[in-house]
Amino acid sequence: MPRRFARRLRAPRSLGAKLVLILTIVGMAGAIGITVLLAAVITPSFDALEARAVRANVERTHAALADAAAAVETATRDQGDRAHGDAAMRTGGADRKPVPRDPGIDGVAYVDRDGTIRNVRWRGADGAGAAALRTAITRTDLARIVGQGHSGHVFARLGEQVAAFGVAPLRGREDRGAARGFVVMARLVTGQALSDQLHLAARIDRTARGDERVVMDHGRLDIAVPIRGADGRTIAAARFAMPREAMLLGRRMLSFAVAGSTLLLLILLLVLRRVIARLVLQPLRRVERHMEQVRASGVITRFDDAARRDEFGSLGRSLDAMLAQLEGLREQVEAQGFALGRSESAVAVMHNVRNALTPISTILGQGIAQPPPIDRATVARALAELGEADCSAERRARLAAFAVAAFAAEAEARETMRGELRIGREAMTHVLDIIGQQQRQAHERPPIEPCDLGEIVARNAAIARYADSASIAFSFPAGHYPVCANRVILSQVIGNLLGNAAEAIAATGRGSGSIGVTIHTAGGQVVCRIRDDGEGFAAATGAMLFQRGFSTRAHKSGGYGLHWSANAMIAMDGTLRLDSEGSGRGAIATLALPVVQLIA
Repeated sequence: MPRRFARRLRAPRSLGAKLVLILTIVGMAGAIGITVLLAAVITPSFDALEARAVRANVERTHAALADAAAAVETATRDQGDRAHGDAAMRTGGADRKPVPRDPGIDGVAYVDRDGTIRNVRWRGADGAGAAALRTAITRTDLARIVGQGHSGHVFARLGEQVAAFGVAPLRGREDRGAARGFVVMARLVTGQALSDQLHLAARIDRTARGDERVVMDHGRLDIAVPIRGADGRTIAAARFAMPREAMLLGRRMLSFAVAGSTLLLLILLLVLRRVIARLVLQPLRRVERHMEQVRASGVITRFDDAARRDEFGSLGRSLDAMLAQLEGLREQVEAQGFALGRSESAVAVMHNVRNALTPISTILGQGIAQPPPIDRATVARALAELGEADCSAERRARLAAFAVAAFAAEAEARETMRGELRIGREAMTHVLDIIGQQQRQAHERPPIEPCDLGEIVARNAAIARYADSASIAFSFPAGHYPVCANRVILSQVIGNLLGNAAEAIAATGRGSGSIGVTIHTAGGQVVCRIRDDGEGFAAATGAMLFQRGFSTRAHKSGGYGLHWSANAMIAMDGTLRLDSEGSGRGAIATLALPVVQLIA
């Protein structure tokens, strides 16, 4: 069943199924094309939009880090300008002094020019923070950070934390042009501070290394912005995640666009299907129904839609014109068929009558040509001499013997003539049966009845025996072979076959030949084979022997006997076949008829 369905799907038979299949293929191709087009337009656009959003957030992160570093640097520069270098240096290790009140500063340190840290303070007196600040300062080249300017900034690690350092020169009260040391301020860079500035959930990743990196993961982007130290190496990264709103919006828009275009195509296909069904398929079905009605009823009527003004109206008018022509042609064919049927029937009857009259013609011809067995004048003289008184006894005995022999020969000739006349009478009876059968066929179908095939063959033996163009030895089986057939028609078929066999023997020019008939029962049928040693026929000719008007003898018109015989055998539920091994090798005619079922 699935294979049959797939075959029907591959090769639809009806026009409607083909149109639906074509529309479906066009719709699917259109939907795929629109999907590819929308994907090619929408997806890159939203990818670019997402890339711009990522770049904007990265730039904002850089700007937030730069702002934090700039604020520390500004506070450091202000502190360097306000502080007294000598006093700051004299405090030494007095780390307990408070950090400047700037809320963004977490620690401050004073360092002389040779790198000695004189004073370190940390918000909340956190000793760990101060120690980490001391360690970071000792690893940093403050002079290189400041350079030729008034201040500088750098990011550095404070233990497990990251801070922005601001570095500014510390000047003395007496000589404000010379820097006695450096003031260093530190501001911790925290994820919370970045989150407040970026309005994103940010954190500081102290394990990050390398350059900027963007990781895409299940609808969100994980972005790492590197924080670089004084030597340019990454010491940490500001990491935050942002939802892929542009990508999700693009996918949603693509889905809506594809769904909308597909739905629109589906609606369009449905509308086209309805329109095609209404404007094309329904008129075609009306034409088909009209033609089927004409075929079934045989009555040619006009097409109802011929009044339309479109192509189907033109088709209907052409159909009406064709039907009118067909009506006229049918009347002509019926008239010609009637005339042809009557002509063929007359030809077949005359052909069969000719075969049945052949023995009569032969008998009459032989009778006319045959001389009398004894001269009547001689017999009269012998009788007269017997009446003479002076006839000797020996002469009288001889004359008497001659008279007796003459009378016996005359009686034998008369008996022979009587037998031939009986055969002629039977042949004439056959002719009358053929004519009577033809008259009955004009009114009703010939009846099928049990008849003896052996008796019919024996009855038509005269056709072979009295052939006027060759001496033919004829043999047939003696016995009864009941079959279901029409006796007169079957006799005509046997007569036709025997007549054709006799003509085939005469065509060889030998002047003599033989015809043998065998009959046997096989498979509920009686099979009769008529074999002759006549001229035969080629294999290519065998297929045309039963065609109307075809004859193997060009010098003779005809070709109706075998055609009629084959049709007659079919009408009696029998078969007729002709076989030959080739030209000059004779032929075999095989008849098969249903055997009569005997009732016990």
